[in-house]
Amino acid sequence: MNLSPKAQATRQHILDTGYRLVLQKGFAALGLQEILKACAVPKGSFYHYFASKEVFGCELLQQYVDDYGRKLEQLLAEPGNGRQRLMRYWSAWAHDPADPAQGWAEECLVVKLAAEVSDLSEDMRRVLDQGVQRLLQRIAALVEEGRADGSLPKGKPALQVARVLYQMWLGAALLSKLSQDRLPLQQAHEATEHLLTCDNTVAAASPTH
Repeated sequence: MNLSPKAQATRQHILDTGYRLVLQKGFAALGLQEILKACAVPKGSFYHYFASKEVFGCELLQQYVDDYGRKLEQLLAEPGNGRQRLMRYWSAWAHDPADPAQGWAEECLVVKLAAEVSDLSEDMRRVLDQGVQRLLQRIAALVEEGRADGSLPKGKPALQVARVLYQMWLGAALLSKLSQDRLPLQQAHEATEHLLTCDNTVAAASPTH
């Protein structure tokens, strides 16, 4: 879509505003009229940029996973061995280095929408799943880096370890949201520190396929 700078800014405004609304209410419960009112744009303008609410949802999720990937690479660009860089990522779930008062888990659309969009929209599910799969590959690469530089012990396949750790952190993020307490994230951090020193234990909880 070829848009003028002004039109591109309007489209981005809709996506940015929609992201904040989705974080608060979810996707299904968020009405189109509420999006339009918050963005201060007419319905015709919305449909000029997005063919439907579902297309808008796909675009929003694609932007989210792309932005998340860039944010992750910026975080990992700081010096450190594989273990340090991996733990820097998990620490950011509870305390964003740019704003320690909040963490990445609080603004995670996987935590917010995974179950909802899986039942709601195959296209949205696919966008979110592809983003998660790329993230798992990146986490696995960090595990491999740590093994190569000696900061992590050898163990089961790195991708298997990445899946188990990510699953644990997703569960911790959900419990933290439910309890309005960061304790589950703190416990996940402690468990990750422990499990990374004994990878066979980590991988034992994950299927081999």
